[in-house]
Amino acid sequence: MSSPAPDPSRADAVLTHFDAQGQAHMVDVGAKAATHRRAVATGCIRMRPATLELVESGTAKKGDVLGVARIAGIMAAKRTSELIPLCHPLALTRVAIEFDLQRIAGDGVVQCSATVETLGQTGVEMEALTAVQVALLTVYDMCKAADKHMVMTDVRVREKRGGKSGDWSA
Repeated sequence: MSSPAPDPSRADAVLTHFDAQGQAHMVDVGAKAATHRRAVATGCIRMRPATLELVESGTAKKGDVLGVARIAGIMAAKRTSELIPLCHPLALTRVAIEFDLQRIAGDGVVQCSATVETLGQTGVEMEALTAVQVALLTVYDMCKAADKHMVMTDVRVREKRGGKSGDWSA
């Protein structure tokens, strides 16, 4: 089931992290049922083809780029509530980070996908987005000596499952 992105110009659009007085607050999820929730986020980092070859071959100066980036993404998902002020700390049941290496329009591209799951009262979209961003930042960090022109792009939620608002996919 796919639905269009919310239109923030709608009169009925609600920003849930603000109270009636306009003060920022953590949303109360205490009355919500714990359900299985899942989110998938993706993003990519573009680089020179020679840099992608270093990543593929495992010969980057700092070692196994994707292995380290995978662990960094998992750690980031687990610590999202420490980074994003109004996120709830969640007991995650699964974090999976996958990479797909491609050559597109003369660039090397590392595509990252993060799947995050929990059994809880609130969704895991922020954890999936944080995992992707930190995994891509780690690729950048490990390859910056070879390529300072890398660009991270197209980070977004691809799908979410569970919860009151139901399932959504881009």
